[in-house]
Formats: sequence, C-alpha cells, structure tokens
Amino acid sequence: TAAVALLALGGSLLASSLKKNEGKVQVRELTLTELKQEEEKKPEPPPPPPPKQEPPKVEMTKFTPPKIVKDEEVKKEEIPPEVKELEDTKIDVKSQEGIKDEGLAPAVVDEGKQVVEEKKDEDENKVFEKVEVEASFKGGEREWRKYLERNLDPNVPVENGAAEGTYTVIVQFIVDKEGKISDVKAISNHGHGMEEEAIKVIKKGPDWVPAIQNGRQVKAYRKQPITFVVASE
Repeated sequence: TAAVALLALGGSLLASSLKKNEGKVQVRELTLTELKQEEEKKPEPPPPPPPKQEPPKVEMTKFTPPKIVKDEEVKKEEIPPEVKELEDTKIDVKSQEGIKDEGLAPAVVDEGKQVVEEKKDEDENKVFEKVEVEASFKGGEREWRKYLERNLDPNVPVENGAAEGTYTVIVQFIVDKEGKISDVKAISNHGHGMEEEAIKVIKKGPDWVPAIQNGRQVKAYRKQPITFVVASE
C-alpha cells in the first residue's frame, strides 16, 4: 500500500512539473494589410476631338449676265434658268448640286458619341489598401501597444488547450473617415480562442486618426500582429 501511495504521489508531482505556465502576449508593430495591393489606375487619356463636320452643300445656279444676241448664237449652257427653277436655289458664279435652300441653315445633328464626360470623384465608401498618410492611433503606436497588452488575456490559449509554442495572430481592421474601428477580422486561424480574444480587444479600441488620400480623409485598412506564447515550467 505504501508503494502505491508513493507511486501516486510521484505521478502527481510529475504532472505538476509539466503544468503549463501562464501564457505571454507579444504585440508587434502595426503593418499595412498584406492583401494584394491594387495598382492605382492611371487616368485614361481623353478621346480625340470629333471630326469637323462641314455644313451640307446648298444647291446653287450659276448667274449668267444677260446680253442681247441672236437666238441661233445662244449656247445651251448659257441659257438662264427659269424663275421656278430658282425658287429653292441660291445664285452664285458657278453651279453646284446640293440640298434645296429653305432659307435656314440645316442643323448639325449631334448624336452624342463624341461627348467627353467629366470623371466622377472616387466612391466615397471605397476602402483604400494604399494611402498617402496611414491611419494612426491618437497616442502613437507605443500607446496602442500598451492598450493591447493591458487588455489581452495571455492565458486564453492555455485555458483552451493550446500546445506549447508561439502563435502569431494577424487581425485586419478598417479605420473609417471618422477614426472609428470597424470590420475587424482575423486573417490567421490558430484557434484555441486566440483570434477571438484579439478581435474582441481591437473592436473595443479607442478612436484613431483617419488616413489621408488626395487631401481628404478616407477609409483604410490596417493590420495588427499579436503573438501568444505558451511555455511549460
């Protein structure tokens, strides 16, 4: 019986020596999202100007100065046109085929094919992956790390059965035009409650200074790596 008791005691001591220590959390510097960066689209060159449209030619009749000659001496092409033929034509020094003159110049029909539309501003709700000035925490990145370290529970992976090791959780979020944090989600998938813990704390974070693009405040992505360390005694 004594041997069994000692064995039981020894087994208890061995298990105690392998008990996992309290976890640790390491908060790394913020980085931009690793999503594929979309190259900024270059502005398209304006379309060429529409071809110059010439007004349609108006039918004209050559003016023949009157002169008195014998009938047999009059050439056919020199015979002046009758008055009725001149009603819808103009008089000129040469003859020309064309449309009838109705007193008003015909309107040029614009089919709208050559209209250059003014380029609209970018969508106000667009979320930028690359900006001129990145969103930043109001107290600076050092204060942001302090906030995370104060509020993250390092024992979450231990309590959820994570094996000994180092786990880096990547959380992506959006800082909107008012500096509010939104759309918080994990890119990594280590499990054991680590992603959920990181998301919960970042969602509750204070306001930020919004990103700047083209002189105005815009929505932009940020990414936060957080490392959980599980070690044994």
